[in-house]
Amino acid sequence: MAMTTVTKVGIKMQHIWRSFSLRRRCSQPFQIKAPGFISIDCGINPGSSYFGAATEIYYMSDSEFIDTGINYDVSIEHRSRFGTPDQQLMTVRSFPEGTKNCYTLQPQQGKDNKYLIRASFMYGNYDSKNQLPEFKLYLGVNEWDAVKFNHSYDIVRKEIIHVPRTGHIDVCLVNTGSGSPFISALELRQLNNSIYSTQSGSLILFKRLDIGSTRQTVRYKDDAFDRIWEPFSRPYWKSVSASYSSDTLSDNHFKPPSKVMATAVTPADERYPLEFHWNLDNSTRQFYVYTHFAEVEELQSNQLRELYVSLNGWFWSPEPIVPGRLVPHTGFSAHSISASSELSLSIFKTHRSTLPPILNALEIYEIKQLFQSSTVQSNVDAIKKIKAVYKVKKNWQGDPCLPIEFSWNGLSCSDNSPLSPSTVSFRNLSWSKLTGKIDSSFSNLTSLKSLDLSYNSLTGEVPNFLSKLPSLKTLNLSGNNLTGSVPLALIEKSRNGSLSLRLDGNLNLCKKNSCEEEEDKEKSSNNVIVPLVASIISVLVLLLGEVAALWIFKRRQQHGILLCGMALDSMNPRLSYSEVNRITGNFKKLLDQGESAEVYLGHLSDGTEVAVKMLTPSSVLVFKQFKTEASFSVLAFK
Repeated sequence: MAMTTVTKVGIKMQHIWRSFSLRRRCSQPFQIKAPGFISIDCGINPGSSYFGAATEIYYMSDSEFIDTGINYDVSIEHRSRFGTPDQQLMTVRSFPEGTKNCYTLQPQQGKDNKYLIRASFMYGNYDSKNQLPEFKLYLGVNEWDAVKFNHSYDIVRKEIIHVPRTGHIDVCLVNTGSGSPFISALELRQLNNSIYSTQSGSLILFKRLDIGSTRQTVRYKDDAFDRIWEPFSRPYWKSVSASYSSDTLSDNHFKPPSKVMATAVTPADERYPLEFHWNLDNSTRQFYVYTHFAEVEELQSNQLRELYVSLNGWFWSPEPIVPGRLVPHTGFSAHSISASSELSLSIFKTHRSTLPPILNALEIYEIKQLFQSSTVQSNVDAIKKIKAVYKVKKNWQGDPCLPIEFSWNGLSCSDNSPLSPSTVSFRNLSWSKLTGKIDSSFSNLTSLKSLDLSYNSLTGEVPNFLSKLPSLKTLNLSGNNLTGSVPLALIEKSRNGSLSLRLDGNLNLCKKNSCEEEEDKEKSSNNVIVPLVASIISVLVLLLGEVAALWIFKRRQQHGILLCGMALDSMNPRLSYSEVNRITGNFKKLLDQGESAEVYLGHLSDGTEVAVKMLTPSSVLVFKQFKTEASFSVLAFK
């Protein structure tokens, strides 16, 4: 009758018990520098590395994973307390500046694989302030957990099992105003993709216990995945252990360490179940529980150990579990378990069992829903490339757009729902000391509406790809050292009002190349020879109408805009030759002289300085080139 009740409850809860008792022996030992291991000792000297004394894991400096923060040693008192086995706890990297500082991990195995990510912290009075900080830990754009300490020697570890959807993983420390964030070590371990499965979300470690052990923690090399197992026992339990060690104890997909599985507990009073209780904070939380069983005693033919598992009063397994001799049996539910005020686990023996229940190891994880989508990957890659190319010194860390309160300075992003990725829409890099050419990475910011690169030291030509950004409405390139022609597509967009274009302050821009192209076109299409005298007269007449004020010297006014390609006759009134003669003082002061024209200084009636360009007779056939050049030289002032 009891079995019927258990079965109905199991069906009602839809919890399907899964077990792994696979007998598979590894043919090769796990290597120290195993693929999928990234081990970072935060705060050691840049470029340095070492092998851990206890684990023989290869640890490296964090200098290639982050470019902010300050290295510190923990105090001498704390160094002597822990010693060499915990070498990665002896230094920290602290972040007194910036709200968000991020490590970027790029595992060789890439995205869509399952990883255990572990961040370790020990304050150790590294700053000699004896003030315990509090801060937050983020995984990408989502909050992972809060980091708090009770004592300066507390070792706080945060673990999460996560499947990234991109090739990089950002682990960020966020300042909440309660002291500078810091970190001691950061580790990544690739897991078997078939284990620790969830219907949704990632898994935060709640407990991982080596039941019945009184030893120190167990980890790599005993654990192939470098999980850290804490010893756990109670005086009202009876400890049992295997008489000899066997590799078969770790022989399933979860690979529980043989050293952990070789010890177990049973209740001291066989009438009672094995029970575990944890108080919660009254908020509803979702858990996955993994129980690891193995029979470590030699049973007689008339002995039977058979058990059921219950979590918060609900039996998971419709069928009893019979642990195999020195063979691991991992049980877990197909669905998460909801709990609010308390999480309790009980292991009962069945009515026909002659032996009490047993448990070797236990893992409990809490589901962490990472709802917020990150910025579109092509945008992230482009912006990080721009940061690297120009060696931008701004505190650009982690995702450029999210969380919104931590978005990068000089950058605005599109509004987005948690389930849709954000895109970069506004970019202000003015006065950022940028040098070199305009990098092609800007072409990948296809949602960009505004780009301000003004007042840097950019060189080279204005790239044509800027005209192909479909959403671009404002482009400010003023105050640089750009040369050559402006792409005609940009000029056309400026003319038709679809783009606000600023190019002033680039003294060598739009003066020769585009005009020479126009000249070549005119020479190839116009074979009419105009008599010299008539040409001179034509030039003078057109000059009066088209070149009243070609080069206005008002650079000191703030809103000067070089309007390449704007027609002159749309901006200035036609003047008589006598008026031009008066403006130039009878062509008194020659500013510049070239093969095609002479430039004279003039003054308008309001005192404005202007330059008047007079074509020479030899340039008759290229008058239209002159007209184009004049058009590209007008400065309009608001």
